[in-house]
Amino acid sequence: MKRQIVRKVKKMSSYWDRRFAAEGMIWGELPSRTVYHASDVFQQNNINTVLVPGSGYGRNTKALSSRFQVDGIEITPNAIRLAREWDTNSHFIEGSVLDPLSYPKVYDAVYCFDVLHLFLEKERKQLIHHCYQHLRAAGLMYFTCFSDEDPHCGIGRVIEENTYEYLDGKYAHFFTAQDLADHFAGMEIYETGSVVETLTYGDQRTKKYRLRYIIVKKDGNH
Repeated sequence: MKRQIVRKVKKMSSYWDRRFAAEGMIWGELPSRTVYHASDVFQQNNINTVLVPGSGYGRNTKALSSRFQVDGIEITPNAIRLAREWDTNSHFIEGSVLDPLSYPKVYDAVYCFDVLHLFLEKERKQLIHHCYQHLRAAGLMYFTCFSDEDPHCGIGRVIEENTYEYLDGKYAHFFTAQDLADHFAGMEIYETGSVVETLTYGDQRTKKYRLRYIIVKKDGNH
């Protein structure tokens, strides 16, 4: 199983590295609307430090780093190169979100945008566990993911329940509200909801899709 994960990570890194090299800031400069919601929630809870797994080229970290101290983890060298140019306030670390962080730092909050649905169930829980391990007591985690209410749900070959291979070697999981809550079992749910996200590509094409988000709070005693 570990070898399969390593192969998948390498394949994913190679795919995205080629895309970032060819297309640059693929989804433009504007952050997700969920960043502003996360920022407001974080400020209300006296958050100072934020970890961003799968930080890409800094589209979302730049909005966060104007308010917080931000570390981003990204597997793709070309994305990190772009991010360090675009968001000079954040610190970017090259690595896989599926690997435990190699340093003992803990954060007040985690913001993870549209990464969770890219993996199979065991890998999804592994990602959440690694984030949890680097969250301080009473810290917050804000995750977004594909919703089962999105029109693309059900397209492609079934890999696992609600997980579909829509292109060769590329698949996505679509979360029900209960499924998302179950992934964060044992953590206090602060807020959940859904949102329609709009992506604007470099050639000004737009794409709308439906996300779910969840905000959870770590036990104050751990």
